[in-house]
Parts: sequence; C-alpha cells; structure tokens
Amino acid sequence: MKSGSDSAIRIKVPRDVAPGTYWYHAHLHGLTEEQVFSGLAGVFVVEGLTERLPANLRAIPDRLLALKDLQLTHGAIVTKNINSGAPTTRTVNGLVNPVIPARPGGTQLLRLANISADIWYRLKLDGAQFHVIAEDANPVGKVWSADELVLPPGKRYDVLVRWADAGTYRLRTLPYSTGPVGDNYPQRTLATVKVAGSPTAPVALPASMAMSPHLENDPIASRRNITFSENTKTNQFFINGRQFDMQHVSEYVQLGTTQEWVIRNTANEEHPFHIHVNDFQVMSVNGKPYTARSLQDVVPLPVHGTVVIRMRFRDFLGKYVFHCHILAHEDSGMMAIIDVTKTGRPPQGGAAHGDMRGM
Repeated sequence: MKSGSDSAIRIKVPRDVAPGTYWYHAHLHGLTEEQVFSGLAGVFVVEGLTERLPANLRAIPDRLLALKDLQLTHGAIVTKNINSGAPTTRTVNGLVNPVIPARPGGTQLLRLANISADIWYRLKLDGAQFHVIAEDANPVGKVWSADELVLPPGKRYDVLVRWADAGTYRLRTLPYSTGPVGDNYPQRTLATVKVAGSPTAPVALPASMAMSPHLENDPIASRRNITFSENTKTNQFFINGRQFDMQHVSEYVQLGTTQEWVIRNTANEEHPFHIHVNDFQVMSVNGKPYTARSLQDVVPLPVHGTVVIRMRFRDFLGKYVFHCHILAHEDSGMMAIIDVTKTGRPPQGGAAHGDMRGM
C-alpha cells in the first residue's frame, strides 16, 4: 500500500477454515520489525470455537488478550534501531495492567496472542491453570492443561480458565532467556484478575475440540533439511546458508504430498520457526517424540536443537514464505520462499506463481 493511500479489502473466509485466534501485521521486508513495533499489528477471531464447547460453556466470557510491548524515549515510541533486549513496557490490548473480572468457579475463554515484533512471553496465571482448547487457531484433539505457556512472537493459544476462590490474582510473564546470545526477560505483571461475586458451580471441561492430527501415518514424498544459522558479528541471519532473496525459491513442493522437514538451529539462541499458509504437525524435538494435540504454525527451535515437522500440501498452489518470527532476524535475512507446484518442480518456462511483493 502506497504512503498516504487507503484501500478497501474484503476477505472471504472459507467454511473449512479452522476457528480460533489469528493475527495480522505489516510484512514489508526490511521494515517488518519497525512497522510492527510501531503498531501495525492486530488480531481477528474466526468464530466457531465456542460452538464446539459443551452447551453449558457456550455463553462464558470470551476475552481477547493481545500481548504487545513498546519502548519509550522522551515520551515517544522507539521505532528505529530497536533493541529487543532493552527495558520495555508490556501491554495487554494496549493497556498497562488492565483488570479482568471473574466470578468464583466461573469458566472463561481467554484468547492469548503474542503480537509483539520480537519478545517472548512465559505466561503464568496465579490461582488457575491454562486448559488449552486451540493452538495457533487449530482446535486440539485433546484438551491439555499447563501451569505455564511459552509464547514466542506470533504464537496464539485459546484457553479455558477458572478460579475456585474469590480474591485478586495476577497474569504474569515469568523470567525467560532465549539463549546465551539471545535476550533475557524479567518478570512482569501483565494483568490483574479480580474474582468476586456469587460463586458459580464449576462445570466439566471438554476433553476434545477436534480430531487429532495423524500425519505420522502419511506416506512421505520427500524429507528436507532446513538450517537456521546466524553471524553475531555481522548481525546476519540465514536459512540454509542464504539470506532472504525475493527472486530465489528455496523449496519446490508438489501439491497433494506430505513432506517431512528436519529443522536445525545452529545458533546460540532460540528461533521461532513460522510458515505461512500451511500449518504443520511437530513430530519430535531434539530427537524426543512429540505428542501433537493439533497442527500449529509457530514452533520454537531450541538452542543447537532440532525439530522435525510434517506438512500436507493439499490446497494452495504458489509461493509463500517461512521465516524466524523474531522480526529483527527476519528483516536481517532469516526468511525463505517455498513454491508449491503441480509437479514439485519449477514452473515451466520459469513462470512465477503468485506475487511476493505483498508478502
């Protein structure tokens, strides 16, 4: 979109799109971090998740918690030369430490979305557990519970929560380190929960929200090795030894096949792997089998670690990107193009599918 212009945009949502919490942001390569940090990001919800809940949970409070940070200098938001490890103000829906009301025993749906440019969250909810019903807008095959949830940039969880007793509780982000050359984040209070009023009798939570993914049973058309690396001296970031080139396709994939990708991180910091359009099933982390409750579109790559994923390329022909979702790293080269074709080879005559300018 040109500076000073506006455009009317209509998005037709297919009926088979998974219900849950999504987000959108500016994606102009080289300026993505700056523009998202400055505020060009938001959240939207595809409805239908609550309809999958038991009848007595369909009218519960439904709250979006969009997590984002900002840094201030002389009263203005920093937009240039952003240091993701510098002191930062954490906000929820643009507010500092908002109040969330609740009733004792009452269940709520919290839609957690990290729409920050670079920073991570390690969430802890005092007095309650997170019961995950969707991950990255994919309803889970098995509802699972956690005391803490780690959200790298771009990550979303839809969770059910409830507090047994009246009182004041906190939603916090706990101390978190992304590795020896990464960032170290201190504890912060994000929101305050005030539980008061007449108690509500707790109701049973669902056991499942969808079918579990079973890509382990698919025939694998090909296995590919993807390596994330960096040069800390030059602040350059690479996928398979290359920095992002809008004219270079890293991976050609055949439509209708399932692929396995072995993604290695050789860096001394974590990188969140993200792919557009096509969600994936995590198969293992550092050689240990991973029990996937759903598909997802963001997964942390451990320091000097390996994550194996599988993807079905069923619906979309053309080009899109995969990248590190720390946007400073993406802008500095850690992004690549995938092209899904009917044959799994470059289009005849080199004709391009799609247009990467609006990536």
